[in-house]
Amino acid sequence: MGLFDFLKSDKKKHEAAEKAAAAASAGYAAKYTEAVSATKAAAERMAAASRPKPMPHTPTPSSAAHKAVPAAPAPMPMPMPAAEKRTYTVRSGDSLSSIARLELGNEARWRELYAMNRGVVGSNPELLHPGQVLTLPN
Repeated sequence: MGLFDFLKSDKKKHEAAEKAAAAASAGYAAKYTEAVSATKAAAERMAAASRPKPMPHTPTPSSAAHKAVPAAPAPMPMPMPAAEKRTYTVRSGDSLSSIARLELGNEARWRELYAMNRGVVGSNPELLHPGQVLTLPN
């Protein structure tokens, strides 16, 4: 038996294995489809067999339920405590990351600081002017 005869027999074995795998896959798909349709049919039968849910009773002015329950008092609005805004006045040599490190404890929060103060800082977060007042996040 030559080298090419060995390769041909190996190729035939491989083709036979592929055909067997395709047949098994087709059988699995058919079983899966049957199971799905059976489950759907069972769910439809159960839904049809269940009794309809009763409608909840809405009290009317003449019904006893309406008279038995006193009306709830109107809620009083709670005054919101005035949140104290923390601010920082920019000094010469400051950057948003240095301010975030000093005031917020993490220089990576400079983006949050910039987002809150974009109107004050402008479009360039690296350009701060001494005297600008920045609002700090809580």
